[in-house]
Amino acid sequence: MRTRRPRGFTLLELLVALFITAILFAMGYGALTEALTSRKEVEEQSARLSAVQQAMRVMEQDIELMQPRPARDPLGNGYDGPLVVSQNVLPGADTAAAMSSTETQGLPLLTFTRGGWANPAGLPRSELQRVSYLVRDNKLIRQHLPVMDATAATAVVERELLDQVAAISFRYMDESLTWFSTWPTPMLQGQAPQALWRARPVAVEITLTLKDLGVLTRKIEIAG
Repeated sequence: MRTRRPRGFTLLELLVALFITAILFAMGYGALTEALTSRKEVEEQSARLSAVQQAMRVMEQDIELMQPRPARDPLGNGYDGPLVVSQNVLPGADTAAAMSSTETQGLPLLTFTRGGWANPAGLPRSELQRVSYLVRDNKLIRQHLPVMDATAATAVVERELLDQVAAISFRYMDESLTWFSTWPTPMLQGQAPQALWRARPVAVEITLTLKDLGVLTRKIEIAG
């Protein structure tokens, strides 16, 4: 009886096997690449949301601790009120559009006195802080002065809070619980300068327009 010799794969069978293997590898690579891309997008979105929440939290903490304490004008010509608004917007105008215009880029949109400035090192300074917010190059920036009654030579401490800022605007609620786009309100503008030096809103509304997330609004009640 003749023994049957083992038969190997033909060239065609090898080519088919290699072709199927290449298809499986391509499918696996595509799925892996898509999974990695999705993971990266989720991480970027999570980091972005965290940055937005952090920026809003900083602004909320500053505004809700606004204090009725005026600050000396840097040139020594008098005092500025607890809240100074420099939006350069006429009442009834499109505030958000004005905030994104080139005329207001880099100018403080509002400056105010806040309390509760933490001092863990026990430095000989006040717990009050003069804070400003502005938009420059589509970035929301927080500034503060190391002393309350600063001079023109006092160095400003600056911190970038958020990027991709298209516009930001504020509204202010007075004691009549009415919202205004300017401060002082028309009711307060007729008062004596000494009264304005300690006037502050009951609440502040922030409208933040981001290029990627759209419009965000936050209403903040001022303590006390």
